[in-house]
Order: sequence, then structure tokens, then C-alpha cells
Amino acid sequence: MERMSEKSRIVLAEDHTIIREGLRLLLSSEPYFEVVGEAADGREALACVERLTPDIVLMDLSMPRMDGMEAIRQIKKRSPDTKILVLTVHRNEEYIRATFQAGADGYELKYVSQTDLIRAIKTVLEGAPYLSPAISQVVLEGYLAGVSSLKPVSSWEMLTAREREILKLIAEGYKNKEIAELLCVSPKTVATHRANIMKKVDLHTAAALTAYAMEKGLVEQKPGHPRGQEAVIEVPAPCCDSTVRIPPES
Repeated sequence: MERMSEKSRIVLAEDHTIIREGLRLLLSSEPYFEVVGEAADGREALACVERLTPDIVLMDLSMPRMDGMEAIRQIKKRSPDTKILVLTVHRNEEYIRATFQAGADGYELKYVSQTDLIRAIKTVLEGAPYLSPAISQVVLEGYLAGVSSLKPVSSWEMLTAREREILKLIAEGYKNKEIAELLCVSPKTVATHRANIMKKVDLHTAAALTAYAMEKGLVEQKPGHPRGQEAVIEVPAPCCDSTVRIPPES
């Protein structure tokens, strides 16, 4: 392939160190790839892209501080030529649709083989959209359901990108003032968003919002974290070849 005549520069955005290290080892064994940067959350991913101008980012969706969905939006605004391949455990239609709407170029599951992952990366680098064959049936069923009848808008779909970002930070244990500092807005703005979130999802306590965020895959409580509620998704890693495997975190 002519596109692969030079090494493609890759940034890995994944909050689990063991998975990130495994991916780096896997991709570094390929003659056409070079891992030039790593990020543990969406903010770090954005900084890596601005500093390193990679060809492609492998993006997890469930990460602390800024999740993958918001990171995709921000990266595409600032570096539209950078390709983004989502690598995630989420396989429901809601996530798939929202990810492509945010600007992702491809969607692959973390359970795939090394061969399938390499194929996905090359497809996206060549400028073609990529959707994991394992979830094509989900997308087709969703499309057919949409054609046959108008689906009611869920409370989750009513939330804006900013509201989902703030919901995630609330579930991670951040207070309004801390969220305001992270997002460079006023505490009053955060309070307004918080009230709107509560109204849309009809939940009125931080505990209920946290449970809702966990249900939607934004966060998962991780015992022993210094913030108490700080959370990251615990997931199995992608399957690799017989030499290199990335085990799930316990």
C-alpha cells in the first residue's frame, strides 16, 4: 500500500496503563506504525495532538476528566486532518451514532484480534470510514427501526455535549467550583448546567446522577481512588497475536 510506505504516527488515548503499554508494544512491532505519544485522558490526548500532529489517534471513550467523545470533538475542531479510530467496549447503537456525529473516522471493539485492529487502522488512514463487523448488525437494526417508526428521544439523547461532560465530572466527585476551573467557565454556569441535567434526566441528587452516569458508561467507580468517586471503565483489552496479549485489568 502506498499510504503505508512511510511510518504513520499514532497517539494512544487510553486511561489503563497496562492496555496502553500492550497497544504500544503491538503497534511498534508493525513496520508501518510509530507510536509518538500517549494520553491517559481526553485533555492529554488533545495536548498530544496539538504538540505532535499525529496521523491517527486510537481513542478510548471512557476516560477521566475529559472523555473520549468530547476529545474527538475538540481534536476535530483543532486538527481536522487527524484521523480518529475509537477503540472501546461500547457496542450499543447510541454510542456508535454519537461517536460518528462527534467526528470519529472509525469504530472498533477492544475484543478484536491484532489482525482486525491493524486492518481498522489502515482503513481509516486511507481515508475510508470503518465500522467493526461485530457491531454492523446493531447499526443495521437501529437503522431499520428508525425507518419503520420514529423512536422517542431518550433523556440521555436530550443532554448536550457540555451537559454530558459536566455529568461525567459530577460523577467523578468534582464540585461545581472545581468543574468551573477545569472547563474555564463560571461556577454559576456550571450550576445552571447541573440544574438542566437534573431536569432532563429527572434525577435530583449527586448520588442519583452518579448512578446514571455509571449506567450510561461515562464512569465506573474504582475503589481506592483518591477522589473516592473518581472512575474509569475497567475493560478487557483487545486480543493480540500469540506472542503479545493485553490482559484485562481486575
